[in-house]
Amino acid sequence: MTPAVIQLAAEAAERQSAEVTDWDARLAWVLGLLVFIAFVYWLMRQGWKWRGALQNDLPALPTTPSGLPAHRLALTGRYHGSTTAGQWLDRIVAHGLGVRSRVELTLTDTGLDVVRPGATDFFVPAARLRGARLDKGIAGKVLTEGGLLVVTWAHGDKLIDSGFRSDRAAEHAAWVEAITTLVNQNSSIPTEGAAR
Repeated sequence: MTPAVIQLAAEAAERQSAEVTDWDARLAWVLGLLVFIAFVYWLMRQGWKWRGALQNDLPALPTTPSGLPAHRLALTGRYHGSTTAGQWLDRIVAHGLGVRSRVELTLTDTGLDVVRPGATDFFVPAARLRGARLDKGIAGKVLTEGGLLVVTWAHGDKLIDSGFRSDRAAEHAAWVEAITTLVNQNSSIPTEGAAR
């Protein structure tokens, strides 16, 4: 070894980090940071509750009727949330619609069955479906272009967009086509008032 390398090794061995002598100041900083994080979490929770209170006019979600007909399509994946239709950041949190979860979707002639383990299940009757499209974002979740299946449906007097992502994203196009077909079939059926 050269004398320069030996000298550098000796200097490195002598260098040590200074011992912490002011434990009170460090503990105060850590405690202050933890209080700040807890305060921010509390504010976020209050905002979630406030948004839910603003949306309390939304009726209860329909439940799955018994004896569903054979399904047209089924998928498993993720539910990413619901928003006011056309406003991808206006999250709806009432009735658990803001909770992200796993999802099992089933499309039948009577509607869309949304089963969410650990969250509230709901059913969208076929007459309330308004369409489906491929998109890239909803409720603060952004994916690749076309990576999200967005289903538009009517609930009460509100149009809602609900975002889903299949475990096999290639299925999304078939879902858009099937929901569009179902919506068109239902819109071509005359109502009782129109038949007179």
